[in-house]
Amino acid sequence: MSADGRQGLTIIAFIGSVFSPYYAWDAKRDPFAHCAVNVVLYGERANRFAMTERNARALAREATSFSLGPSSLEWDGSVLTIRLDERGAPIPQAVRGTVRVRPKALTAQPFTLDAHGLHRWWPMAPDCDVEAEFTAPAIAWRGSGYHDTNDGDGALEDAFTDWTWCRAPLERGSTILYDVRRTDGSGQNLTLRFDADGTRREMRPPLAASLPPTGLWRMPRTTRSDDARAQVVRTLEDTPFYARSLLASTLDGKAVRPVHESLSLKRFRNPLVRLMLPFRMPRRIG
Repeated sequence: MSADGRQGLTIIAFIGSVFSPYYAWDAKRDPFAHCAVNVVLYGERANRFAMTERNARALAREATSFSLGPSSLEWDGSVLTIRLDERGAPIPQAVRGTVRVRPKALTAQPFTLDAHGLHRWWPMAPDCDVEAEFTAPAIAWRGSGYHDTNDGDGALEDAFTDWTWCRAPLERGSTILYDVRRTDGSGQNLTLRFDADGTRREMRPPLAASLPPTGLWRMPRTTRSDDARAQVVRTLEDTPFYARSLLASTLDGKAVRPVHESLSLKRFRNPLVRLMLPFRMPRRIG
């Protein structure tokens, strides 16, 4: 999010796009045949969303770089530079610009989300300085951000029914809540507090706090906070199975503005939802 809270973005580089209907319909399930750079810009008046799927011929990757079609990510040891040249769908609006992510520190380890070790998540850089410069649309801002990685050996919808996640910057460090509900009926609530140098320290688990569902698709939202209270400042993204929001709550004794996400994999399983996805996620060969 920008320092003034007026602009924001999400960028995800996929190899084996877990939300791709084409991947789900592909009997071979080759992850390299289903790659995408997903970028969403959150503006005060309107958002821009792009997620074009491409195959292995458009992919190049090394230890410190990743490129897919016209977009790329490159790590130089201190800065992650993301160059974007994408086009939205179904409205073909351009998303073109450069984002620089400067982690303040790196954390030590990944976490397992499921009971069998098939799904792993690493909040690699929980506290980053972000600089965004776009020519399409013409915006520029600086703010706070976060970088993580996910990898897995199975479909998300086979392991989980839903999850919520949020991350809040603190004066010195950040806090992350990640609550998953599994298809076997079990769950896991992660409460993580990282200092500015990436060191994890103990934090009292916050209490469950209710939130209203989203306005259009009625996506359920819940979170946790010190006093069991939270409010939605702004709904950033409202889709049939996913929502992203800006909240106001209290964590680790501080008033914070977490960025929050809710994912319903029960909804994602719905065949009607999957039939809607190609309109937002077109596929290009090569």
